[in-house]
This record gives sequence, C-alpha cells and structure tokens, in this order.
Amino acid sequence: MGIFDNDIFTLASLTAAINDVEYQPRRLAEMGIFQAEGSRTTSMVIEKSGHQLGLVPAKERGAPGTVVGANKRTGITFTAHHLPTTATVLADEVQNVRAFGTEDQEQAVQSVVNARLAKMAQRIDVTHEYHRIGAIKGEILDADGTTVLADLYSAFGITQKTIAFALNTDTTDIQMKCLDVLEEIEKGLGDLFFSGATVLCGASFWRKLVAHPKVREAYMYQQSERLRADGRESFTFGGLMFERYRGHVGGKAFIPETEAYAFPMGTDELFITRFAPADYMDAVNTLGLPLYSSSEPLSHNKGVELEAQSNPLHLCTRPQAVIKLKEAAS
Repeated sequence: MGIFDNDIFTLASLTAAINDVEYQPRRLAEMGIFQAEGSRTTSMVIEKSGHQLGLVPAKERGAPGTVVGANKRTGITFTAHHLPTTATVLADEVQNVRAFGTEDQEQAVQSVVNARLAKMAQRIDVTHEYHRIGAIKGEILDADGTTVLADLYSAFGITQKTIAFALNTDTTDIQMKCLDVLEEIEKGLGDLFFSGATVLCGASFWRKLVAHPKVREAYMYQQSERLRADGRESFTFGGLMFERYRGHVGGKAFIPETEAYAFPMGTDELFITRFAPADYMDAVNTLGLPLYSSSEPLSHNKGVELEAQSNPLHLCTRPQAVIKLKEAAS
C-alpha cells in the first residue's frame, strides 16, 4: 500500500482532523458573541419587519412556508461565502520525517498532514474574524479590503447611525457622548434586552480617548489606578466598555484608525454565524461544519493536494443597534 493510500486522507478523517486543530484565536471568537450553527443550505433569508430583522427557518421541500404578513415585511436572501484554501503534501516530505525520527510510516504522514492543516485552519480563522468585524460594521468585505460581499444597511434600506465624539476638542463632554450611544442602541433594539455595551476602537480613536482631559479627569477624581495602568487595557467609562482592537489584513486595519463601533451585549441572536455544507458530494444536504478538508492524489502518486474550506455567513440581525463612532466632530 502506498503511503497516501490510507484512511488519513479520507474526507471524514481530514475534516475531523482540521476541526480539532487548535488554531490561533481572535478577539471576537473569544468574546463568543456570534451564535454559530450548521445549516443544510448555502443561503438563508433574513426577514425584516419595520426595523426588526429575524431569521426565516429552512423547511423541507413542499412544506408550508413561514407566514409573512402585510406589506411591511420583506425578506432578503444572503448566501454563505465560500472560503477555500489548498496545500500540497509530497512523498519526499514524509520520507524526510521518517528518516529524522523514529515514527512509523502512518505517524509520519499524519504529522505532516496535521501541520499543513493547522496552517490552513489559521488562515481561514483570520478570515472568519475579518467577516465578523464586517458584520459588526454592516459591510462584509473580501480579502482585498474593497470588494463588498454583503452590505446590510443597503440590503435593508437602513441608515447607519454615526456619533462624532469630537475627541480633538478638550471641552467635549465624553460622558454625554456615551449616553447618546446607549440611547441609540436602545432605539435600535426596541424592547429587546441588553446587559451592557462594548466599543471596539481603532488605534487613533483609542489614543485620543484615553488621553482626553474629561476621561483623565474622571479617573483622577476617583483616585483610580487607571491612569497608571497599561494604556492598552480595556476600561469602562460612561456605561460603555471601551477596548482597543488589533487586527490587520494586507496592511489595512480591520477597524479604521479614527473609528470605533459600539454594540450591545447580552442580546439573543444579535450576531449569528451559519455554516453551510461544503461543495462535496458527501456533504450535500448535511448540517454544515466550521471546517472541511479533502485530498486529491497528484500525478504518479508523488503526493496529495489538500483542500480546506469553510462556508460561513456572519450576520448582524439588527444592524441599527450597532453605532459607529467617529474621532472628529465632522
């Protein structure tokens, strides 16, 4: 039996392996605010009633549809984004591993495959984070940073609410600005509950916020340790949890330096993730998984080509509850 003719390279084995990889975590993944589930289809409908958005459940073909009443309700279809990556494992790579160590043939193959899967999983994971940030901002962009994959505000005819914090002006009442943000979140959520609000800040916005006289004055009055703390640490002010967000793709920040985004916490299904099935025959009409991997033999059995893919749809179901903050007054 050839080194690549074993169970390691089956769709089931590779998919199980890549979903078990401990790849580098990202901030929004750590926060756990996106509620993730598998989907049997590659698209889903978001229903809008006034300014309220909600998922329309998938049903069996021929089954009665979800009732949509009156003229105020509309449905918009969003399609999962296909994120494929490829890599190659050559016979020589496996041979080198066996010559160096004491592993048997199958262990050698598995170690090389797992290392390659880990790199592919990490690349996909960063892309997930980029799409999650896009869902918060209301515009999900492709890897080039310019191609729009989904624009929630345009799709539903909602205008993004923006509040200028005027951080360049020393007399700006930052606490009142925070109150403005909380009130706009309340309006966006309607009668839905939220337990607090988080603000993810771009680099310049963050620096000007922590250095603003009104912010420093508040902590000095409280005789707080905040002024002596690490300038990168998150802090609460005016009822908002401010946090410096790190993340770049192609040299471009996930969150523009002079901007910040405030969103409510504790609201059920505000942010959702749905994973569609892979475009493999074995995965058709099954519940989608976060990651899939498959293999294809190279010519003359010189190795295998690996593919790892994910088919996510990250969405904010109430984008009007996410408030954009600007550094400048205009």
